[in-house]
Amino acid sequence: MLKREDVQAVAAGYNDVTIGVLGSHSALDVCQGAKAFGLKTLVVCQKGREKTYEKYYRVRKAGERTLGVIDEILLLDKFKDITRAGVQEKLRAKNVVFVPHRSFAVYVGFDAIENEFKVPLFGSRSLLRTEERNAPKNQYYLLEKAGIRTPKQIKKPEEIDRLVIVKASEAKRSYERAFFFASNLREYEEEKKKLIESGTATKEGIENAVIEEVILGAHVNLNFFYSPLNKELELIGTDFRRQTNLDGLLRLQARDQLKIPSSVRINNIEVGHVACTLRESLLEKAFEIGEKFVEAAKREYAPGIIGPFALQGAIASEEKGEEFVIFDISPRVPGSPGTRFTPYTEYLYGESLSVGKRIALEAKNALKEERLKEVVT
Repeated sequence: MLKREDVQAVAAGYNDVTIGVLGSHSALDVCQGAKAFGLKTLVVCQKGREKTYEKYYRVRKAGERTLGVIDEILLLDKFKDITRAGVQEKLRAKNVVFVPHRSFAVYVGFDAIENEFKVPLFGSRSLLRTEERNAPKNQYYLLEKAGIRTPKQIKKPEEIDRLVIVKASEAKRSYERAFFFASNLREYEEEKKKLIESGTATKEGIENAVIEEVILGAHVNLNFFYSPLNKELELIGTDFRRQTNLDGLLRLQARDQLKIPSSVRINNIEVGHVACTLRESLLEKAFEIGEKFVEAAKREYAPGIIGPFALQGAIASEEKGEEFVIFDISPRVPGSPGTRFTPYTEYLYGESLSVGKRIALEAKNALKEERLKEVVT
């Protein structure tokens, strides 16, 4: 793995900062935040997927106004080419601090990010891999070390005694999940057979999948930001996911849902997010689990959390009151630009800050205070 001090040495040579990001996932949010605080932006694009960034949101003049948020794109044949020596040299020459998101991890790969990409990352490089459910010391390990409640896991299909969700990987797109539900072994075997026969998932993928109880509660993503500069945890915003084709099913009346053939598989593929708010009495509990996670990450993966992360789960109704149950984490930029439309940063800063703006503010302050090495790995 690259040594943090080697990357910090690169950052120490920067006299200004260009915010870099892969052209996918949350690139526009990251770039808009950077431009709002006067920083230059660069998006690394893959051929065939560049039009959004090169055409529609590129910085340009329109009369007296300046439109767009992307100053420059770097076009590559494949996203993975970002690890080539010549590409990295270009990024370092432009004083790029690169912001990782889910697509960066998926398309470039954890090994390449950890061992080859010698460009300062805003965030914790080593924590990215924890998002993978089959990785050692993964998100479940971190949540357990933090003492945060998670859904009960079922070790073997034969032990299924309640409604569970089976989190297998898709056969063709391993980064997407071929989720299915079952309440007993018979249903598990039926769904398993359907997915294998349709080519949606493999036998090995399903047998290595996580099986966990379904939490009946209001789903919510807690989007946090931990600042190494001021040693504080901030709640940037809250949201929930829009998923296909699940959302389409839920929009039907019950009588029409029953008409859907059993051959139609319900998917949970994320296509967007909806901003939502929390009842104010739940905020203290939200901050408590966020702080527990920050402390656990610091102990297990030094230097721990830097910048944005999300704890994704549901609010379960219990006799002692509502309780957060977390079933997923995002140890990097969450994919929800709409969190700016929740009020939590305005309560703190007097104005609404997106995740992209909060990253830019931290990077700008770090540069000004000559502490840039504290926010990169």
